[in-house]
Amino acid sequence: MHPIVIIGSGMAGYAAAREFRKLNAEQELIMICGDDAANYAKPTLSNAYTGKKAPEQIALGDAAKMAAQLNMQIINHTWVKSVDAAAHQLHLENTEGSAAVRAYSKLILAVGANPIRLAIAGDGSDDIHVVNSLNDYKAFRSQIDQSTDKRVVILGAGLIGCEFANDLQNTGHSVTVIDLAPQPLGRLLPAHVADAFKENLEETGIHFVLGTTVEKISKASHGHYLVTLANGQSLKADTVLSAIGLQPNIDLAKAAGIHTSRGILTNAGLETNLPDIYAMGDCAEVNGTLLPYVMPIMQQARALAKTLNGEQTAVHYPAMPVAVKTPAAPLTVLPAPVDVDVTWETEETEDGMLAKATDSAGTLRGFVLLGAAAGKQRLALTKQVPDLIPASI
Repeated sequence: MHPIVIIGSGMAGYAAAREFRKLNAEQELIMICGDDAANYAKPTLSNAYTGKKAPEQIALGDAAKMAAQLNMQIINHTWVKSVDAAAHQLHLENTEGSAAVRAYSKLILAVGANPIRLAIAGDGSDDIHVVNSLNDYKAFRSQIDQSTDKRVVILGAGLIGCEFANDLQNTGHSVTVIDLAPQPLGRLLPAHVADAFKENLEETGIHFVLGTTVEKISKASHGHYLVTLANGQSLKADTVLSAIGLQPNIDLAKAAGIHTSRGILTNAGLETNLPDIYAMGDCAEVNGTLLPYVMPIMQQARALAKTLNGEQTAVHYPAMPVAVKTPAAPLTVLPAPVDVDVTWETEETEDGMLAKATDSAGTLRGFVLLGAAAGKQRLALTKQVPDLIPASI
């Protein structure tokens, strides 16, 4: 029997391997990835500075350690150039240009998502950092650690942008966050909660410039940059970080004839339209839903492990709140489904607010908890919210 092959060494790929090994210690397992296959939790990157973690302290294990721990062959610094679904074969190429063909019995696409990059003019635009991997973070940290004035401009006031802003401001940096939206966390929060969240972050010294975008980034003297905005304003920066979002990596799947939309399309069993090929993690659009968070990945890994071991299992999504790592404004969000009309009701707490989203039947479909006091209600509220995707295939 040919091996089960996982493409990707991120949190999804390692979670799939770990959960499968709990059920099956013997089946041959191979992981293929383009990077060094270091195992780390990507969410830790956005608060590593406050946690006094140097980049080299973040990885939990290198490829050799993980291969031994999971009884798995890891082929790193190697790219899957194409998938021959009919022949159940992968065409590979490594960093030295050597090509190879690998057969698989089952294939798991855990290829993640790529940072969205804006088209920005200016001779400094190539120096914009993105942080979507540990290697990205090492480059980013190297630059900010060398900067003298510690001025950081962040493009994007979403979850990652706000987390990095809080982490950097908390460690002596001067942070400005720019977003075209009129509020931070525009896709997650109702406007009145977003305003309170923004005020809490502003009290730490974080500066928001909203309702505009960056037009040009020019190199200035002594390694500094001049950031020119569409509203005519200009800012000086030592480092520019782009955190405007991610796009699922669908190119390999699309070229293989796998159905894609925003992500790689799967049913509740994480099956694509092609036999023996599955997708999970940030690249997977499960029953029309993209959930680029940690808890959905763990649910997917547990279900897929059972399926790969012969027990056909659908992924089960209970209500899964997201804890935003902004200590200056403690925030927990359970987004309401986008296809459900909801009404927001808000009540003040001693240090923030609680906002509930209910549907026309009065069922709780989502909530936002701002402040440490409100956060204490997380478990009780989560139990009231119905599952997102029913456990069926």
